[in-house]
Amino acid sequence: MSSLFAPNVIPESSVTLPPLRIGYSAAAPAELLSDADVLAVIAFGTTAVDDPRHLAIGLERLGERVVEVWRAGAPVSHGRDGNVRWSSDGHYGFFAIEIAEPAEDDIADAADRAYRELLAAIRQSATPHVLRLWNYFDAINAGAGDDERYRRFCVGRVRGMQGAWQDAYPAATAIGRSDGRRVLQVYALTSRTAGTPVENPRQVNAWRYPREYGPTAPTFARGMTTAAGQLLISGTAAVVGHKSHHEDDVVAQLDETLKNIASLIRSASVGAVEGPGAGSLLKVYLRDGDDAALVSEHLRAQVPGLDGLLLLRGDICRRELLVEIDGVQI
Repeated sequence: MSSLFAPNVIPESSVTLPPLRIGYSAAAPAELLSDADVLAVIAFGTTAVDDPRHLAIGLERLGERVVEVWRAGAPVSHGRDGNVRWSSDGHYGFFAIEIAEPAEDDIADAADRAYRELLAAIRQSATPHVLRLWNYFDAINAGAGDDERYRRFCVGRVRGMQGAWQDAYPAATAIGRSDGRRVLQVYALTSRTAGTPVENPRQVNAWRYPREYGPTAPTFARGMTTAAGQLLISGTAAVVGHKSHHEDDVVAQLDETLKNIASLIRSASVGAVEGPGAGSLLKVYLRDGDDAALVSEHLRAQVPGLDGLLLLRGDICRRELLVEIDGVQI
């Protein structure tokens, strides 16, 4: 096996955590936030609620009006630390930051600042281990060559990480909004004990991508298993090795993406599960919102027993990619 591919081995953890309950709900955010065990409510295309546990992401929902809810196993405390909002039950933490891009419109500077501030707050908390990160910003594919905004974001992210991780990165997603707001939104799931990064044998580790993808490789693991035995699945697309596949064919890209998720689940050895299905909660990002009905129908046919599905209109980090999926294997 090439050294560019991660071995299909995960060390056992001697520390356990209660599982984090993650799901989609049609209830109003304010109603959900009245519950003492709610760690976070992530809403899409809605107005923000004045609560540190609520984050409104500027992506259009494609389908039913639902929000993502994280529920902890104990009462949750929450607050703000400068630009960072946070919540925690002592086992898990939710941290979020929104940073406006500077006047010169350089996403790299916003990413540098966001990661420095976010990681500083996380390090000082009772849950200092980052399991999962999400990044959303406007016009991800704007710009040519190394000036593309996604590539500039990757440069700034690495600067802001300040060597926080070396070849053992958290799981992550980076998706482009198209709302015209030049504000970087980053949020994290953390825990009191470290998780175990997982790689996909079908794909080159992201941080080892060749120079053709930018001056700084993307810095994330394909997935992360928690001490509770849950698999957090990074943003996954139709990439095999390091190359995109099935240009202009959303169904073929979807099938390739599902193969990658199944390979990751097998690599993580999540119980006896061989691929997504029962116990899977998936979030699908589509470049073209008109593909929503086709993708939803095909996905449900290919993944019977799916626990939850949320479709969003979002731009993928490579122009030729039409669909990306992240999620949780619970």
